[in-house]
Amino acid sequence: MTQAPHLRRTLGTLAIVGLGLGYMTPTVIFDTFGIVSEETNFVVPLAYLMAMVAMAFTAVSYGRMVQVYPSAGSAYTYASETIHPNVGFVIGWSSLLDYLLLPLVNALILRSYMEAFFPEVTPGLWVFVVVAVVTSMVMFSMSNTSKLNGILVMFSIVLIVVFVFLTWRQLAAGEGNGTPFSMQPLWHEGTNLGPVITGATIVCFSFIGFDAITMYTEEAKDAHTVPRAILLTLLIGGTVFFIAGWFAQSRFPTMEGFSEDALENSALPEIAEMVGGPLFKAFLTAAAFAATLASGLASHASVSRMLYVMGRNGRGPVSRAFSFIHPKWQTPALSVLFVGLVSLLAIPLNLDFVAALINFGALIAFTMVNLTVIVHFAGKKKLVRTPREIATNVVLPALGMIATGILWANLSPDSSRYGLMWLVLGIAVMLVLTRFLRRPLRMTMEDEMMPHLLDSE
Repeated sequence: MTQAPHLRRTLGTLAIVGLGLGYMTPTVIFDTFGIVSEETNFVVPLAYLMAMVAMAFTAVSYGRMVQVYPSAGSAYTYASETIHPNVGFVIGWSSLLDYLLLPLVNALILRSYMEAFFPEVTPGLWVFVVVAVVTSMVMFSMSNTSKLNGILVMFSIVLIVVFVFLTWRQLAAGEGNGTPFSMQPLWHEGTNLGPVITGATIVCFSFIGFDAITMYTEEAKDAHTVPRAILLTLLIGGTVFFIAGWFAQSRFPTMEGFSEDALENSALPEIAEMVGGPLFKAFLTAAAFAATLASGLASHASVSRMLYVMGRNGRGPVSRAFSFIHPKWQTPALSVLFVGLVSLLAIPLNLDFVAALINFGALIAFTMVNLTVIVHFAGKKKLVRTPREIATNVVLPALGMIATGILWANLSPDSSRYGLMWLVLGIAVMLVLTRFLRRPLRMTMEDEMMPHLLDSE
């Protein structure tokens, strides 16, 4: 009997960590530096530290649930299996908006880079070229995609290391705070936690890559690869953000001397030129381009896996199309192609509008994953007999829910409004698919390399 095509298990821990770091885009610290610095009253590294701590609770929950349900569907799978398939569909639908638009955002950013260098070329042409390259890479080979992603991520991190070295020399020479060891970037007179929390809501979405890598569960080499990669991605990415933010804030304790564009959009070009001159500006811009391309590869690959799992669990021609695995490439080819078509919307749309649509669903997914830990381990397994079990199965995921709730409360009005509209639409679609709850949705677990679900106790 011929085995049906399935995703190929080729990704080890380093490959998945690389995809997660690519998703997080390490150089974004410089793009948002002006915005976050003004918002937090010049304590950017503190905002990143708070965001990383908030995400750590959720990262632990993801690591536990991915061992219980080793499927590529992430929060959609955990909610479907733990609570109800209808709830899982709505959660998957909500987070789908974020994940589906992230490749489009990367295409928009890359379009802006190319416009700056080649203003005479039609912007839409750059979008088409970028989307075609990314879609082809993700469709034909996941292992080659991860290798290219790793190269791009390493290039951007090397340039961040060079930035730290150049900044250290300037600080030692008396510029900025006058020393690399000043505590001013972390706390100073006038620091207020309220604005810092608001700043943390801006930077916390730089960490979304740690949860997106759960989409590669069915392509991981073994059951322990993804949980290990989740924590490593969060720790490595958070450390890079914190160190780069520390040295940037030490070198630029205020935003005096920066243009209005650096305060409202990307401060990267001006930071690079002030630290290393025109040559370093060119290299750091190239690193930002590489990091954004890596993010495009990682986000495109992950959302196509989510569409694949949701399609596998659905009915009808649309679901069959999304669940199709190409027999030769062993990738969800039609899902990959669909994401590419959506990314072409970067031709008519602008970044401000698309950014307003993102973030709502991610926080829904984070909150739900923490809740599924409580439901599965404390509710179903009754693992609340000892203080340790209560702490790990109730207290820690509850703290994760509180942390995401605080971030949720600080979302922009546009993000909340558009997110709620998308959520209501998802509920309506679920009611249609279930014929107003009369026909149950189904959940299919595929784990040919893991015949038994692993309960992490």
